[in-house]
Amino acid sequence: MQTLDRKVIKNIDFNCDLAQMFGVYRNDSETELLNYVSSVNISCGFHAGDPVAIKNALTLAKEHNVVVGAHIGFNDIQGFGNRPVKLSAEEIEAVVLYQVGAIMSFAKSFKMEIEHVRPHGAMYKMAAEDFEFSAAIAKAVKKCSQWLVYYGATGENIARVESELNVKVAKEVFLNKIYNVDGSIDYNAKDIVNTETSITRLKQLLAASQVYNNEGGKTYVEADTIHFSSGAPNSVEVLREARNVITPLPINYKNVCQSGWVE
Repeated sequence: MQTLDRKVIKNIDFNCDLAQMFGVYRNDSETELLNYVSSVNISCGFHAGDPVAIKNALTLAKEHNVVVGAHIGFNDIQGFGNRPVKLSAEEIEAVVLYQVGAIMSFAKSFKMEIEHVRPHGAMYKMAAEDFEFSAAIAKAVKKCSQWLVYYGATGENIARVESELNVKVAKEVFLNKIYNVDGSIDYNAKDIVNTETSITRLKQLLAASQVYNNEGGKTYVEADTIHFSSGAPNSVEVLREARNVITPLPINYKNVCQSGWVE
């Protein structure tokens, strides 16, 4: 794993998912998060998101003035995109182009632009663990637009995508996930549901670019965005408290700030 320097994080994005529903299966709790995030990932119809849900999500995002991204996944509504699927590089490209293209066209009808792409569920986990799989997604994202930002789990794979493929990326962390010593997510551990603990983790991340690991220590990571899930029972409370610690900025605006163009 790459060696990272201890550094203070001055700007960071907060993101959440929208349109995580289909037909009669609703998820109205997700809209509560919109008051606190700076970017949203809208499901594209594969793992979730029917046309009306996508339309409503875009409308809400515009009303809340948040950045919009495509939330891509496997074509697996019954399994909510959480079952791994083995695809060739050609198939991965087609799956990504299909979903991102649909959301981009939908957004244009609202005079909006898609700024990033974030994988869902099993696709997200596979991208974090398999560089070739992640690279195939990134190449397809770049074909859609060279300006799109590819959201992925912080770690070696997303860093390699950025450096080797020259793709704009956002390295993502969670406040409610347990991390391994190498900075990867421990998927066998239960999520944290204590708000105070999550905020303590946020402060540690911002102060020193560190996450607490499952061996009782701290691991250095690179972090551009934090994901908040509507499925977590205390996400709204955590987000409300997190906004008292730092005001989130969308990735592209954060990058402009770091370039020195604005203060």
